[in-house]
Amino acid sequence: MKENYHAIGLMSGTSLDGLDVVEVIFNYSIENQWSFRILNAKTFSYENTLKQQLSNSKKISGQDLMLLSNQLGSFFGKAINTFIKEKNTIKSEIDFIASHGHTVFHQPDKNFTLQIGSGAEIAAKTNINVVCDFRSTDVALGGQGAPLVPVGDKLLFSDYDVCLNLGGIANLSFLQEKSIAFDVAPCNIVFNFLANKLNAEYDENGKFAQQGNIDQELLNKLNALAFYTQATPKSLSIEWIENHIFPLLEKSTLSIYDQLCTFVEHVAFQLNIAFPKESNTILVTGGGAWNKFLIERMEQISNKNIIVPDEKIVNYKEALIFAFLGVLRMRNEFNCLKSVTGASKDNIGGSLYLADN
Repeated sequence: MKENYHAIGLMSGTSLDGLDVVEVIFNYSIENQWSFRILNAKTFSYENTLKQQLSNSKKISGQDLMLLSNQLGSFFGKAINTFIKEKNTIKSEIDFIASHGHTVFHQPDKNFTLQIGSGAEIAAKTNINVVCDFRSTDVALGGQGAPLVPVGDKLLFSDYDVCLNLGGIANLSFLQEKSIAFDVAPCNIVFNFLANKLNAEYDENGKFAQQGNIDQELLNKLNALAFYTQATPKSLSIEWIENHIFPLLEKSTLSIYDQLCTFVEHVAFQLNIAFPKESNTILVTGGGAWNKFLIERMEQISNKNIIVPDEKIVNYKEALIFAFLGVLRMRNEFNCLKSVTGASKDNIGGSLYLADN
């Protein structure tokens, strides 16, 4: 079996920041240890029209959704071709592309999840093998289909007690007797939603939130939501946020600055509850790692050693790990853990589209 893999990983998050593309080499040592080296990385922004289509994707017809999936897959493929050309990558050396896709529906309680961005389109546009649709098998086995990063955290980032991703949704993973991971709270989806009301794409460094004040009444309502007392495994979706978080904010008479400040406090509070008591080192990645105000509140509330690594790891860790999940898929090794998702068994997720070589 191969010990070296040259892969491209793709991630399109719920916060619609764009398409993260990372080129990485993975090595498997004789000591049964995995290592990686990021060669290149880039984020491709979505044009306003495509961004709006993705934002409204839950509301369109089945036919239009299929068309959008193909359109997005074509966009992914063209972005990769541009990436390869810009970085002077030798296409023939790339073993595969691993694409998370863009989540439209995630309702494991109803036994379905959907990530669009046609793998067939990507393979056709790039003429490179594609692994995609990582979540469906786990959901079919009764699992949450999320989070999927814990396998990567366990095998690539074991030096840290906890790996925390502050993306559209904040999720964490850690290793005790078994791998444990779950979604903790909404994060950048809500911060961006509120920042948009101030005519900004996001709250840079948490400056808007820092200008506000914590409202105890709103904070209590947020912390009282039933999700936070549910046992793990558990995962969040945009649907849950739209049904439970946005209505609370829309009804509020507080300023946007106060709402942002209060929600920062809410996220930091819930993370502190979620961190294992014996943990110390917390590796933080995802766009929220650049929110200085949120990081400060996390440090103050948790009294943990919050570590923000170099820029490529912060911005591209999820894309990196999906590339690694692709490696495990190509090796027919488990890349989804029942201890994390609640599925009936560990499983191998990922559909494979072969290039016409």
